Amino acid sequence: MTYIYILIQTYVIYARRKYSVAPPATSGPPAFERIFRAQANCSEYFPIFITALWTSGVFFSEGASALCGLFYLYGRLRYFWGYAQSPQGRLAPLYFSAQILWLLIGFSSLGVFFSFCRIYLNLDLVHMLCSVLGFV
Repeated sequence: MTYIYILIQTYVIYARRKYSVAPPATSGPPAFERIFRAQANCSEYFPIFITALWTSGVFFSEGASALCGLFYLYGRLRYFWGYAQSPQGRLAPLYFSAQILWLLIGFSSLGVFFSFCRIYLNLDLVHMLCSVLGFV
């Protein structure tokens, strides 16, 4: 995960040199601005992703959360490269990564809800659901 964000940061540094945009300036040629904006967008969503990934892994399922995390990072990397090429290139990966993020948020919510019911209401909904479906 960190490697992808380091890769994105490194590409922004490369773009600053290529298009002669010295820090702290954030404007320059359109190609630089797309790269800079893609990096900023990825950084803005990082805390939300980490929180949803962690909560989902703790309360729902580590395996499902890890798989969703890999898909999300793949989508964000595609988003970055697509946005660097053209503004329209970002849309499909953006929608993909947003769906994965919502899935992680849903897993987190379910996991917290099931834990709340089990701890405070003494009601194990997961066990009840498994027995109704015939898995137990």
